[in-house]
Amino acid sequence: MEFGIQIEPQFGFEYEEISKIGQIGLNQGFGTLWFSDHFMLDADSTDRILLDPWLVMTALVREFSDLRVGSLVFCNSYRNPALLAKMASTLDVLSGGRLQFGIGAGWKKIEYNAYGYEFPDDKIRIAQLAEAIQIIRSIWTEDKVSFEGEHYKIQELVSFPKPVQKPQPTIWVGTMYGREQMLKLIAKHGDGINLAWAFTPEQLDIIFNKLEGYRKELGRPEEIKKSVGFWTNIFEDESDMEKAIIEGAKKRNISLDKYRERIASSMWGTPDIIVEKLRAYKDLGVTHSIFMFPHKEEIKQIEIFGEKVIPKIM
Repeated sequence: MEFGIQIEPQFGFEYEEISKIGQIGLNQGFGTLWFSDHFMLDADSTDRILLDPWLVMTALVREFSDLRVGSLVFCNSYRNPALLAKMASTLDVLSGGRLQFGIGAGWKKIEYNAYGYEFPDDKIRIAQLAEAIQIIRSIWTEDKVSFEGEHYKIQELVSFPKPVQKPQPTIWVGTMYGREQMLKLIAKHGDGINLAWAFTPEQLDIIFNKLEGYRKELGRPEEIKKSVGFWTNIFEDESDMEKAIIEGAKKRNISLDKYRERIASSMWGTPDIIVEKLRAYKDLGVTHSIFMFPHKEEIKQIEIFGEKVIPKIM
């Protein structure tokens, strides 16, 4: 199992903070920094620095020679797929083949409206994503590409250099729900699936079995890789965890039972509890686990995780 750290630029990060998280993460056994693709947290976030993930990843791969970077996930709607393919291949070259490429259909309507993008319904955005993945894969692997679909059209496109990774970077397709339409898309076009942020092993088992069924129906011989993102909060002992649960329930004005139910599918717990949980996901074939730690507590939590969890899973 490979371990990654999720960074949400929309929460507000200086580059120096991200760089430090990357260095500590590498020291503790994490291999990849993953980034969400957002332009704003909400309409009132005038006091938050939100750095562009593409530019941050480019800076990181030049600063660190062994850190992988990834997107969890790029919003297909925000860039033409041909341009996205070009940007990704350039970053893969600049990093010497250290890009994890995640892509999704998009969902955050407030950003679409603010930046002037059309926000079609789910069905159309998913259809656009299916076409985009075909275009991106072709651009990465073919010398000259033409494509005419319902949503995108390219003609005699030439794009070099190609990615360093062969035959191409893994195309991780993200979904927050694992519904039928997305699973069928992933079975047909994706190399890997990412599910985030709160799925129990039992829920994942059902989703993975459906995905495997669709893959076999299509006759695809290669297995689809599996990654999962986790809301994570690691505690030195159970008393600290209990205090956090009580405070969390009070802050959200909900009952303790309801709050416990809410965090049950998240990666909350002591190191021993988290080790036990991760083993269950590993048994399901999850190869990439990606952890989003509480904002401003990343360093401390990464150090505990690296010292007390990772050695027991690898």
